[in-house]
Parts: sequence; C-alpha cells; structure tokens
Amino acid sequence: MLTHLRRMLTPGKLPVDLLKTCLALTGASDSRVLIGPRFGEDCAVIDLGAQYLITKTDPVTFTAEEIGWYAVHVNANDVATMGARPLWFQACLLFPPRTTEELVRQVFAQIDATSKALGIAVTGGHTEVTSAVTRPVVIGDMHGVVDKDRLVTSGGARPSDLVVMTKSAGIEGTSILAAEKAAELRSHLDEPLQQEALRLRRTPGISVVTEALLAASHGVTAMHDPTEGGIAMGLYELATASEVGIALDLDAIPILAVTQAICRYFGLNPLGLISSGTLLLTIPPGRWPGLRDTLQVQGIPAQVIGTACQERGISAFSSGKPTPFTYSETDELAKVL
Repeated sequence: MLTHLRRMLTPGKLPVDLLKTCLALTGASDSRVLIGPRFGEDCAVIDLGAQYLITKTDPVTFTAEEIGWYAVHVNANDVATMGARPLWFQACLLFPPRTTEELVRQVFAQIDATSKALGIAVTGGHTEVTSAVTRPVVIGDMHGVVDKDRLVTSGGARPSDLVVMTKSAGIEGTSILAAEKAAELRSHLDEPLQQEALRLRRTPGISVVTEALLAASHGVTAMHDPTEGGIAMGLYELATASEVGIALDLDAIPILAVTQAICRYFGLNPLGLISSGTLLLTIPPGRWPGLRDTLQVQGIPAQVIGTACQERGISAFSSGKPTPFTYSETDELAKVL
C-alpha cells in the first residue's frame, strides 16, 4: 500500500488499479444515473424519462495546433459511440501567460466552426489565463440524447461477436507527429509521405460520428473510441468493460504505410498510438454483412480483426501463431512529445 502511495505517475492515463479505485468515489447516489464512472466506458448515461442523456468530458493535451477543432471532435466521438447524436458542447479554455489575443480568437473560431459543421450548439464554458499551464489546454464537455432502445455501450460485447475496426490504426497520432515533428521528419521522410501524414487529420479525419451512428442502427453490441493508448488500450478497455476476451488477428489490423514509417523512425508501436478517427465495435456475425455494406457505401473502410470469446484477456495471433499482446496507459506519443 505504501509503495503505491509513493508511486510517481507518468504521462498518459492513470494506472488501471488506481483509476478503478478512484472511480468508486461517485458522490451522492442517484437512481437516474444508469452508467456513471466506470472503467472502459466513454460516457455517463442519465435517465431523462423518454430518452437518455449522454455526457462526456475530455481534454486535448497532446497538441496545441487546431486545439478547438480537436476538442469538439474527440468529445463528439465518445457521445456518438453510445448511439447518441452530439448536440451541446461546453469548454474550459486555459491559456498560459503571454498568450496573444489572436490565439484566443482562433481557438474560439475553431470551436464555433467545428460545432456548426457537426450540428452542435455551444452552450457555455470557462476561460482563464493561468501559469498552471505552459500551452493552451481545452477541456470539452459534450452532451447528447438517445432513444432508450438505441443505447450502445462499451460493455455490451458477447462471446462469438465479431470485433471490427474502421479505417486504420494511429490516424490521429500520425498526423500529430507529422505536424509537431515536421522539421525532424523532413530529412527522414519523403515529401509525399509527410504531406499524406499531415492530411490524415482531415482525410480520413478524426471523427467517427458518422460510422458510429450508422453502426448503432445495425445492431452492434458495443462501440469504443480508441484514444490514448491506441488500438491496444482500446481493445483492452472494451474487453474489460464487456467482461469478455478477444481472439485478435494482428495481421488483420490495418496500418497505413505512413504510420508504419513514422513509428519505425521514432521507435513507436503503432497499436499504442492515439487513434481518434478509428471506431472499435462488436457485432453478431449475422449482422456484419449489412453494416459492412452500409459503411462501404459511405466510403468508410472496416475490417474484422477478431472475435469476442468467453475466456478473459486478449489472445493475439500473427500468421496463425500466438503472439504477445501488450497495452499501456501511456500513449506512444509521450515518448516523443
């Protein structure tokens, strides 16, 4: 116990054991809170009577570039993975001393434009200039509603469900590294690859709202938005929340050549790289063809990467052989930025 109390934490998510202990501290009891703080779940669910209110809080800390745009998207993603359309956004904006007025206006404009594009109303928040931060930080708070028969959680996967991911691993992390380490990468990456990496934040982009809402209408059993810790941490969180295991085909996980190149240069694991823009979901085998075809029509690639199973844990395979599977609360970005 004393050893844990003296433990010094590293950048990233809290250690799982500490997080689970802290999540038990939930304040007053309220029967309307159906899902409160819970490991592996992206949002809270509150019973409003006719519908459920879905709420989410998430900061943007890895980058200062287009931080307002990022904040709206990452919070909208989590609400959408519950089957809800994101509707209302609030933000706490913290700026370091000597921030220019122009930068403040830019962040507000980013939040405004991104919210309009997604049909989201900005309903309030807080602003402050403080020496507590060394670069701008935006902490977003997103709300949405969902009909009770359309709610999806991270904890609904069942044995024999297919495990599916959209797009590719490390989309967000690749674009962040390309922007934040542009000068260094210029001498190690071909110009076309570097430009491709920079474009990833827009194409395919970091939003999963469209595919999440489509998936919710096709009978998925669970959805999860893999952010910090990447695909590896996202799969662990989904499996833990659902109390199932996953038989994972590592060879089936799509990883772009540019992601592989940047990760190889920095010595990073692409499966541990922040992956906003990718959606993890589980679905009964009989429902998968319908969802696959719907996503294909929308130009959204999706791939079966495994199967949920009764035995707990992640059992990974490559070329048909058992392969070690690791995850970390610390995102691979933290090794570089």
